[in-house]
Amino acid sequence: MTNFHIRYNGKTHVGLQRKVNEDSILMMPEQQIYAVSDGMGGHEGGDLASRTVVDAITMLPDGMDPATKMHAIREALQSAHRSIVAEGNARGTTIGATVVALVLADGHWLALWAGDSRLYRLRDGQIEMLTSDHSVVAELVKSGRMNWDEAELHPQSNQITRAVGVGDELELEKVHGELLSGDRYLICSDGLTKYATFDQLRRAMVGAPIETLTEKLIQMALDGGGADNISVIVIDVI
Repeated sequence: MTNFHIRYNGKTHVGLQRKVNEDSILMMPEQQIYAVSDGMGGHEGGDLASRTVVDAITMLPDGMDPATKMHAIREALQSAHRSIVAEGNARGTTIGATVVALVLADGHWLALWAGDSRLYRLRDGQIEMLTSDHSVVAELVKSGRMNWDEAELHPQSNQITRAVGVGDELELEKVHGELLSGDRYLICSDGLTKYATFDQLRRAMVGAPIETLTEKLIQMALDGGGADNISVIVIDVI
C-alpha cells in the first residue's frame, strides 16, 4: 500500500433463525483482498455456493500487480460461476451467491460485485453506499420512487437479479476510487442491512474501535430480529 496502514476485522454469524450459515467471508491482508459472499439455495446449496466463491479468490497467486489482480479476480468469479451452475444443474435446482470483492492497491480501491451484498464507506463522518444492489427494488430506488432504507422494507427486497451461479452469464459491476487516510470501509451481507438504516450504520461506525465494531454491527442485526445470516468486514485506512 502507498503510504497507508490498513487495519481490518471481520466476522460472520448464523443469526437467530437459520440453522446453517450460508455466508462466507474472506480476508487476505497480504494481497489486500476482502470479500463477502451470501449464498442462496438452502442447506448444502447456499453454503456451498458462497464457499465456492471465496475459495476461487483464495487460490489466486501472490505478487500480482493491481491490473493483473483485478483481471484474475474477475476470472476467478467467472470460474466459480461455472462451477456453481454445473452443481445446480446436477442437483436439478438453482443455487447461487452474491459477492462483493474489495481490492486495495497503490492508494486506490476497486470493488467487483453481483447481488445485494454491499460496500459502504465512512469518510469525514458521512456514510456512502459505494455499490448498488442488483435487485428488483433497486430499480425503484434508481427511479426515485424510494430510498435504500425504504427499499429494505419492501416485500420484494430479497429478490436479487444477479448472482454468481445464476443465469448463463455472470455480469459483474465495478466501481473504484481513491483511498484517503481516515476512510473506513464496510462490506456486509443483507443480514445486516435489512436491520440497519444509513443513519444507524453511520452512528455505529463513527469513532468505534475496529476491534469491537464487527461485534457491534452483528449485535445490531441480532437485536433487530437476526432472521438471516450476518457477515461484516471492516477495513480502516490509516
